[in-house]
Amino acid sequence: MEQKVAVVAGATRGCGRAIAVELGGIGWTVFVTGRTTRDHQSPMKRPETIEDTAELVDAAGGRGIPVRTDFTQVSDVDSLRARIESEVDGRIDLLVDDVWGGDPFADFERAYWDSSLDNALTLVHNAIDTHLIALHRLLPLVVRREGGLVIEVTDGDHDEYVGAGIPYFLAKSGIRAIGRALGAELKKYDCVGMTVTPGFLRSESMLELFEVTEDTWRDAVGKTAPVDFAISETPALLGRGVAKLATDPEVSRFAGKTLASWTLMNEYGLTDVDGSRPDFGKWMSEVRDAGKDPEVAAADPSPFR
Repeated sequence: MEQKVAVVAGATRGCGRAIAVELGGIGWTVFVTGRTTRDHQSPMKRPETIEDTAELVDAAGGRGIPVRTDFTQVSDVDSLRARIESEVDGRIDLLVDDVWGGDPFADFERAYWDSSLDNALTLVHNAIDTHLIALHRLLPLVVRREGGLVIEVTDGDHDEYVGAGIPYFLAKSGIRAIGRALGAELKKYDCVGMTVTPGFLRSESMLELFEVTEDTWRDAVGKTAPVDFAISETPALLGRGVAKLATDPEVSRFAGKTLASWTLMNEYGLTDVDGSRPDFGKWMSEVRDAGKDPEVAAADPSPFR
């Protein structure tokens, strides 16, 4: 079978890392890109590195190629493209755009007009401009052959404002808009563009924020974390969904759409790493939107897992 090649932009941690590892699990070569290496820490100030992710891809059965790339810098992305052209003859079967870099600049507490304008503009720059730069430089390698797939990664599967501040909302809804546009533009080249989103994520940073580990995360529900954390999921759930999309011969039916991890879970019959099936969408519609007491629902979350 011809070797498949993916580029995961923002693969240092979280969903990007999980997607890279799941693609490794189906034998793909994955260019693992991001800013944090063992010799260089990004402003996110996290310990995870692209070398760690690449080793996890290898261990899963694929081939991980770590390439330090700052997607705010066009020259970095040009260097990444040169590596792809040199090492795999310019082949990209799947481009996953999961760049974020907004955590140090997000202000979820104050009104927008009382927050730092510089931070707001930097958040939007890191969250949207990076995607545009990646697409401008790497899409030519995707559309060289039929069947290429581009997946944008966002937060949320709809454009209704639910809080978190104007800059964050602009960033995440902007990524959904890019996915819709890609769905139309790439169709002309017999390729597919779309967007995906996780639910309430138990990423490395969220576990640290709530002062728990993957083994003890349930202790945080209703204490250091909101009760909705009872329906949280690991990044692997979305990673498994992306791996299914990458191998789905009829993936074009999703062109331009935004699919949530729980939608992919139900579509492909997936489970999370612990065997559970966390359905955050069902929780939101049947508990939060229905006006039910979330603490009561969280006491027995089994109908949503």
